[in-house]
Amino acid sequence: MDVFTTRAGRVRGRRSERDPGIVTVRGLPYAAPPFGADRFREPRPAQPWDGVRECTAYGPVAPQSAELPGSPAWSPGDEDILTLNIWAPADGPGDLPVFVWIHGGAYVFGSSAQPDFDGTALAARGLVVVTLNHRLGFEGFGHVPADGEGPACPDNRGLLDQIAALEWVRDTIAVFGGSPGRVTLAGQSSGATSVACLMAADRARGLFHRAILHSAVNACATVGQAARTTAEVAAAAGVPATRAGLLAASPQTLVSASDRVVERYRQDPGSGQRHYDPAIYGPVADGDLLPCDPLEAWAAGAGADVELLVCHTTEEYWLLDAVGSSAKVTTEQQLHTFAADFGLPPQLVDAYRDRLPDAAPVLDVYLALYGDLLFAEYSSRLAEAHARAGGRTYLSRFDRRSGGDAGDGGGGRVRAWHCADIPFAFGNLHEESLHFLMGGPPGPADHELAHRMTGAWAAFAAHGDPGWAPLDGGGEGSAVRVWRTAGEEARETDAFRDLCAAAGLPLLAP
Repeated sequence: MDVFTTRAGRVRGRRSERDPGIVTVRGLPYAAPPFGADRFREPRPAQPWDGVRECTAYGPVAPQSAELPGSPAWSPGDEDILTLNIWAPADGPGDLPVFVWIHGGAYVFGSSAQPDFDGTALAARGLVVVTLNHRLGFEGFGHVPADGEGPACPDNRGLLDQIAALEWVRDTIAVFGGSPGRVTLAGQSSGATSVACLMAADRARGLFHRAILHSAVNACATVGQAARTTAEVAAAAGVPATRAGLLAASPQTLVSASDRVVERYRQDPGSGQRHYDPAIYGPVADGDLLPCDPLEAWAAGAGADVELLVCHTTEEYWLLDAVGSSAKVTTEQQLHTFAADFGLPPQLVDAYRDRLPDAAPVLDVYLALYGDLLFAEYSSRLAEAHARAGGRTYLSRFDRRSGGDAGDGGGGRVRAWHCADIPFAFGNLHEESLHFLMGGPPGPADHELAHRMTGAWAAFAAHGDPGWAPLDGGGEGSAVRVWRTAGEEARETDAFRDLCAAAGLPLLAP
């Protein structure tokens, strides 16, 4: 029987349906439900239980309005949301490297139950895989003003949840055959930026030893910016922007109010940067847990002792357009306004236009430029800052974007867009709900690419070497692994840097 004894009590898992050599434990609490008296507080230890707890299903997801294919939705009243899941070789030798995953979702949606994140294939490579849920939206990242009454409500509660999960891994993962001294922390999109923040946080030091960032997003708020967001959300919820007022609003009320604030930005072309992709929550540089933006902290040497692997896709923002979560920029005037809102000079916009095929629509110019600005450039600069500070750093780019004839199963034009790399890195191409990300069912070349990518992750987690040369101390001009299927043609890999240089401009990312 697959029963394990943890500090809080015994748990029973089950064998993976895909691989009976892998045991899975799902919905295991690493902290107490963060509601009631614990709402807006630091996570507290999970309460012990008697008997054997059945851990064969994912736990409830954090409050959110999203309903994702293949994943459970949040239901008001679901409170035991701080849970994690484990995949481990059933007959492993022990002391195995541990891979901990933080999901993305703009800090407001997503969960560890998404089919992308099934850890079976990675566990079969000799890892103990851990995925986790954490607080999202206002519950996890909303600023709660201090009022001098009651316990403090810290910023960055979602990050504090992640630290609590890592502390659980440190204290308990040996029960499942993992080594607490060989932990790799990984994430994608907002999950990647969460990892970057934890590399800059003293409280997380020593809890992980390697890190993997996929498509880190350039978003870190000041306390003042977070307070202004709180005022907007509180007004939409019809409550005072005070600790008492916010506590009086239910999680469902704050989710709905946040959605209304987002929609107002989406409908207002004059609202500046938030109009284009209104992500209103994220890490807060509070001077406590997070001293400053991760890029600034890394440049000063924070996290240099953590070995790092960074990846981004080459057509990031096309996904956000495809799912309708970003503004449509289809006229020259709209493109001009977008550039002005982000302080981008006209010659950079022209350089992007020249790089694209003849007669490319304005929308493509916008998507190429915004995707690089928001994801690709920030990810690359993080890698370079880490290398310059003396950290061992590997950089890669995902560039599978064939025209439908390179082993993609005949799904038509395949973009290397946001999230497309994750099913390959996790080895989960079989999941039908993910075929939209891949442009159709996978073909043999796709399976071969997935085999290489899961192998790189596993090798990095085990030995700190994914299979190519690290960046040199200069942080640029070094080997970069570009992930493609066999037979695809090579393409330029750092458009933002190259086009800024061609236009005689400094790099614009922080």
